[in-house]
Amino acid sequence: MNSPAPRPHQHLLIDADDTLWENNIYFEQAFEDFVSFLNHEHLSGAEIQEIMDTVALANRGALGYGARAFARILRETFRSITGVDESDHDLEIVERLGLRILDQHFETIDGVVETVTALKPHHDLILVTKGHEEEQRAKVERSGMQHSFDAIVVVEEKNDGAYRSTVKTFDLDPASTWMIGNSPKSDINPAIRAGINAIFIPHPRTWNLEVELIEDLIDPARELLHLASFRQLTSVFAATLTDPGDLMPKSRI
Repeated sequence: MNSPAPRPHQHLLIDADDTLWENNIYFEQAFEDFVSFLNHEHLSGAEIQEIMDTVALANRGALGYGARAFARILRETFRSITGVDESDHDLEIVERLGLRILDQHFETIDGVVETVTALKPHHDLILVTKGHEEEQRAKVERSGMQHSFDAIVVVEEKNDGAYRSTVKTFDLDPASTWMIGNSPKSDINPAIRAGINAIFIPHPRTWNLEVELIEDLIDPARELLHLASFRQLTSVFAATLTDPGDLMPKSRI
């Protein structure tokens, strides 16, 4: 297999949730428990999900993201479906279904630690995540990877402006800057629009509100890659390789 073209000293912006560690699986389990607790006579799980998505979209600006926001969304969804009064005791039970996510077992995705360790000596690594700042920084600390990154950026929303601001703040060259993540909506499409490179690493359990079609490149000088796993980043950024056998093929979207 031919070695990929060398990419010396790149700036790698790396997503956290469902790219470095598992996240959405815990929200899905909480939702399943919510459906069981609701035990509605007529609404299916899919119909309840639609109602909750509507509540989430309506409150995104006010609540943001994370377990605390999710707990509030569960509460508001329960009220919307049942019509109970704000003082109803069941609302506290429902809210705790979301808050327990804060105490879930922490699971780093396979290959992440080894790959980040291999990339760090050769490239700038900046973790870029969205959500509640306290929650996100607590996850980074629980991962034990806080010292693997040159900087940790927590934003309210990952959009074009957030990426342009990150590039400007750290004085990055857009041509050698990459956003790496699992979400088309938050990681890939806004990075493309912001004029940087992007690498899509899909996760089978990505939050449904983060799924959308990946856009075409605006700047033909930029690159858009699709990898099957985080481990394949050592193939893309070949300067980090210590063993030619580590090379894996990459594919463009």
